[in-house]
Amino acid sequence: MPTCQNCQQQFTIESDDFAFYTKIAVPPPTWCPQCRLQRRLAWRNERSLHKRKCDAPGHSEDIISMYAPGICRVYDNAFWWGDGWDAMEYGREYDFNKSFFQQYRELLEEVPLPNLSVVNSTNSEYSNWTEYNKNCYLVFAAGLNENVRFANKALECRDTQDVLYVGHTELGYELVNCFNCYRLLFSANCKSCTDSAFLYECRDCTNCFGCTNLIGKSYCMFNEQLSKDEYKRRLAEIDLSSYDTVQKIKKDFAENFYAKAIHRASRMIASVNCTGNDVNNSKNCKECYDIYENVEDSKFLYSALLSKELYDSTGQYKMNFSYENVDNNVGNNVAFSITTYNSHDVRYCMSCHSGANLFGCVSLRNKEYCILNRQYSPSEYDDLISKIKSQMSKMGEYGEFFPPELSPFAYNETIAQEYFPLTKEQVLAKGYHWKEPEIKNYTIGGDIVACEHGGKCEEACTTAFKMIPSELQFYERMKLPHPRLCPNCRHYARLKQRNPLKLWQRQCAKCAKDIETSFAPERPEIVYCEPCYQNEIL
Repeated sequence: MPTCQNCQQQFTIESDDFAFYTKIAVPPPTWCPQCRLQRRLAWRNERSLHKRKCDAPGHSEDIISMYAPGICRVYDNAFWWGDGWDAMEYGREYDFNKSFFQQYRELLEEVPLPNLSVVNSTNSEYSNWTEYNKNCYLVFAAGLNENVRFANKALECRDTQDVLYVGHTELGYELVNCFNCYRLLFSANCKSCTDSAFLYECRDCTNCFGCTNLIGKSYCMFNEQLSKDEYKRRLAEIDLSSYDTVQKIKKDFAENFYAKAIHRASRMIASVNCTGNDVNNSKNCKECYDIYENVEDSKFLYSALLSKELYDSTGQYKMNFSYENVDNNVGNNVAFSITTYNSHDVRYCMSCHSGANLFGCVSLRNKEYCILNRQYSPSEYDDLISKIKSQMSKMGEYGEFFPPELSPFAYNETIAQEYFPLTKEQVLAKGYHWKEPEIKNYTIGGDIVACEHGGKCEEACTTAFKMIPSELQFYERMKLPHPRLCPNCRHYARLKQRNPLKLWQRQCAKCAKDIETSFAPERPEIVYCEPCYQNEIL
């Protein structure tokens, strides 16, 4: 068993893993799966936005960007995608007197990057990593949404707010892991539920309140079956427009119902031979998380769909035979790359699209046989790549993803901080970057509200926040109280309702069978193996 070069813990490489590494022509990893995931996530800033100047020629306007001022060159999306500049002008010869990662960092500091990753969206400027959104605000890693606010990983939602990992939902509020729902509030791990609130692990329920582990039920309150008239009478006595009432119900539900609920060891829906959590309609996927649908023969994934034969990747769509990537769409044989779309045979690239045979490039489009943004003939390319790989291998670089210290983002700006939180001292000790919070002088009153945490938390608190008109209209329409925490603190509260991207060994609370689950052994939840869960709930 090898020892992780980062955390010094031993980890296992299976025979199937070795076969994959041989096929894709990379050495076996020297970091364990969790450290590899943390390293990739340090290159993914989803929710930290900055105001800065556009660096495009003739531009001086302020733009919203995921890159903080002074870190790298940034063009607004329209100019970056236009024909008014050429990233090949930044090309340079490979210098064998320097390491590859050093040269790549120098290139990354020079070549302009798009301010945000936003595709075909309307009136949704304060969003990132999104596609086809309309009238959305502070929505991240999401697509095909309309009138959605304060959302992360939302897909095809309408008139919905404050959600995490939610899809095909309308009029939803404070939801985590919920799909195909309508007018569902304050709930988690639910599917196809309507006109309900405070549900956990429920499916196909209508007009239910404060319930857990129900399927196909109506007019239930705190898991008690009621008549329609009695349910409506009791519901009318609950004032969900009162902030204090909502907080009291949350506390009571957590202590008396969630604590007694049955939890599945892992949420595997229509999936075969898979491990991890929240895997849907997939097969032969090991240690994979948030798999939306149709992923096959893959391992160590976080967030993927419609892909096959992937290892160690995050945010992948229609990718095949690829390794160690972040946010790639429609490609084949891509490795160690970030935001590379419609490309194949690519290594160590960032923001490159519709290309092939690229190595160490930044912001190229429709190019082939390029190294460090410089053009080569196919034979020249192959010869130089062989020499570069040899040098990188001797220096321990080839086969490793970009180091976190090269990232254009501070560690605490990225989702690495969400899943692998570190203190400022720990971040700096590792040689990574830390960003201090910006000092903002808010005048509290009117639509500016002080966050209850007041910056005294570890949740990127903004200390105060502004409520926008569409948000206020939503609260009025749904008869809900105004929040007292800023959007960042609310997001972290939802994150706490999700399990880590990690598996532990523990025993089924029903039959004592050994199970693999994302519930750590020391956690108090009642966790069942899948057969016991099915027998108990169904």
